[in-house]
Amino acid sequence: MSSVDLNLLIPILLIPLLSILTIIFLAAAKNGRGAIQPKSYPLIGMEISRYIHRHNRMQWATDILKSTPSLTFTMHRFFPIPPVIDTANPANVNHILSTNFHNYQKGPRFRAIFHDLLGDGIFNADGENWKFQRQVASREFSTKSLRRFMATVVEDEQRDRLMPVLASAAQTDSVLDLQDVLQRFTFDNICQIAFGYDPAYLSVHLTRTQFADAFERATFATSERYYSVNPMWIVKKFLHIGSEKKLRADVNHVRNLALTIIKQKKTKLDSNSNIDDAGDDLLSRFLSSGHSDLSFVVDIVISFVLAGRDTTSAALTWFFWLVQNNPRVESEILKEVSKQNPDLNSFEEARELIYTHAALCESMRLYPPVPADVKQAVNDDVLPDGTKVRKGMVVAYIPYAMGRMEELWGADWEEFKPERWLQKDEVTNRVKLVGIDWCKYPVFQAGPRICLGKDMAFLQMKRVVARVMKEFKVTPAVEGFEPAFEAHLTAKMRGGFPVKVERRKIEDAVNGSTF
Repeated sequence: MSSVDLNLLIPILLIPLLSILTIIFLAAAKNGRGAIQPKSYPLIGMEISRYIHRHNRMQWATDILKSTPSLTFTMHRFFPIPPVIDTANPANVNHILSTNFHNYQKGPRFRAIFHDLLGDGIFNADGENWKFQRQVASREFSTKSLRRFMATVVEDEQRDRLMPVLASAAQTDSVLDLQDVLQRFTFDNICQIAFGYDPAYLSVHLTRTQFADAFERATFATSERYYSVNPMWIVKKFLHIGSEKKLRADVNHVRNLALTIIKQKKTKLDSNSNIDDAGDDLLSRFLSSGHSDLSFVVDIVISFVLAGRDTTSAALTWFFWLVQNNPRVESEILKEVSKQNPDLNSFEEARELIYTHAALCESMRLYPPVPADVKQAVNDDVLPDGTKVRKGMVVAYIPYAMGRMEELWGADWEEFKPERWLQKDEVTNRVKLVGIDWCKYPVFQAGPRICLGKDMAFLQMKRVVARVMKEFKVTPAVEGFEPAFEAHLTAKMRGGFPVKVERRKIEDAVNGSTF
């Protein structure tokens, strides 16, 4: 219980009161359906509307923000939890993530919810702890050797596992859940990059593995803690029952395996005087830098696995759905990738895929891998649009909503249009990418916390797109398939993405045409 902020216990005292108000709740819920602006009630605030829209919370938040002139809305919670400010205003995002960065931290509530899984790792850290980890990680991510290692890992996984899985599906005319396949692919990649461990999660037979399944369940349960309308997880944790009992078992499995790997690697490093043989994965680099607190190293490694596990696969899943739905874009990508080395052995080669990069940016505008992010105010403040922020209030910026704002992207915001990311260079007359305003498009955050792995993510996605699209055509297994957006820590397709895979004709790849 020490890791749980005592302020989180206060809502538990309200449970009897909330039970008494059940009749009022149900009556108001019936009358509140369809309303854009949620109604606030005494004591329980807007919790009724939050409950009604719990399964489509991102679209609901988007509709609310669209109805406000400043693209900012204050959501009142049940007493005495402070209101939550939602925003899709780029000026506010710049203020939160950059200009007044030190006033907006993860905060005690976020850290308490994620502490069991992430401990004090970089994605659950604030202040000097975060600064130290960021400096070390930033130094390592900038090394050419790590970049080469990342490229090798991705290529091996793609050649030896991803492509055979797709080839098998094409040969047998079977249905694949592309979301599941891509999650397995990225999980193998990030585990090898983060701590030199290959879980071998992706295979032709798509078998389950204990470590990957435990990580999946732990991540989902932690996400449910965060998005849950009620605070009962605190009681379950205290009593060690239900979902919290299962979460503890899964977290223990993940952390124990990570600790075992770390101990083995540390023993190997201690017996090897040649630092050049330490290994290229992030774990070896951290250990070689003198970090001896093994529990702390576990926190760091798990944080990076969590960050890289679902974000890239989520982006690719939505990308493939959008591309197959837009033959013109598919044709342009095929023209581009047919001229390139399909292995894309370097970051330099990947940079040549300009149109593909633009298409990926456009896909993530509409379906950002992390649809919302929150910060907590350290002190009172006023946002650029005039919204007052009190100390302790949570401020959430919502990339999912920002990608759907006509004020930011124009009247054609609904269109999947990679060209909005391109412009002609007046000097060379060549097409180039436009400069990205990360506060208008905070898919990789912005400011001091901007994602260290964004270049790695683009390399990985471009390699998958180039290789897969050149050899295969991916189409939904169900005609007229319309995926449902599901927001957890990352954006998922509810129920997966069932697809059929067929070999692409050589002339199609060369000419950039579709079937």
